[in-house]
Amino acid sequence: MKYNKINKTNIEVSEFALGTWPFAGGDEWGYQDDQDSINAVNESINNGINFFDTAPGYGDGRSERVLGKAIKNKRGSNVLSTKVPASELHPDNLRKSCEFSLNNLQTDYIDVYHIHWPSRKSSGSKILLEPNNKNEVDINDTVDELNKLYDEGKIRSIAVSNFGKKDFEEISSLTHVVANQLPYNGFWRAIEYEIQEICIEKKSGIICYSPLAQGLLTGRYNHPDEVPYGVSRSRLFSKDRSPMAIHKDIGCEKILFNTISKLKILSKENDISMAIMSLGWLKTRMGILSILIGCRNIEEVNLNVPAFNYNPKKELNEKISALTEDIKIYVGKNPDMWSAESAYR
Repeated sequence: MKYNKINKTNIEVSEFALGTWPFAGGDEWGYQDDQDSINAVNESINNGINFFDTAPGYGDGRSERVLGKAIKNKRGSNVLSTKVPASELHPDNLRKSCEFSLNNLQTDYIDVYHIHWPSRKSSGSKILLEPNNKNEVDINDTVDELNKLYDEGKIRSIAVSNFGKKDFEEISSLTHVVANQLPYNGFWRAIEYEIQEICIEKKSGIICYSPLAQGLLTGRYNHPDEVPYGVSRSRLFSKDRSPMAIHKDIGCEKILFNTISKLKILSKENDISMAIMSLGWLKTRMGILSILIGCRNIEEVNLNVPAFNYNPKKELNEKISALTEDIKIYVGKNPDMWSAESAYR
């Protein structure tokens, strides 16, 4: 396992991190046994992972609570990342949210503390609490409170998630932002247009979520009709494919599944699974700090282990980039996987 140092800190994180949203179970993930989740954490640690990501919004704190239980006696050697919701950016609410997470995680400090989403509506230097909310919170007040939490030792670094170029520039002019957590994979390369560049310029690491495009890059689906609604609601698919879709896009299903077929052939030619090949491509991209893998049990952790020490050939990565270029062009600059009216700014 490779480890990367977070800029301007003494924190080192594993190149692959465990994303623990599945620990929440519920409508998004279905039944999840807490012991399976704890076993996944332990198996991750056994294989070199020291970085664990969660959020209070994952099951109303359940993900945090399960992770806290799993990591309690191993806290010092591991790095915890959690988030403050966009609706809690007022200083008073932010502090309460931080305390809620600290309590859930059974810890005195959070290593990497993200603003989960920027406001979906922004104006100048203002961040709104939530869409259409008339109560405004000045971003300076939000950052001031984050800095206080930092000075008190309750958080060790400030990060963001799902921040577009303008929002990222705005907050990074006020404080050092150590990371921006973003959707990034071979089928979702929108950040390559401008966000990746500004993150590198500001020395802010990119933490990748959805690295296998919700299973599309594992090769498990051969036709759009096989894809569950929770996946086919993305902008890669027709607006009519899923009743959960909120976008109006026509999708790029024909291009997508032609590309999947070609990637399957490429993986067979190189005697490697499509998933490991795709993760190998991703970890060589510029500016990557860590890649989140969502695993619900020991078996799912071990499916990803071959990627930890896999060093892809440059020629293979170039072929993957070429094969996915048409999808990159279709997706365009909007990193929002779900809405054509982007929540990014």
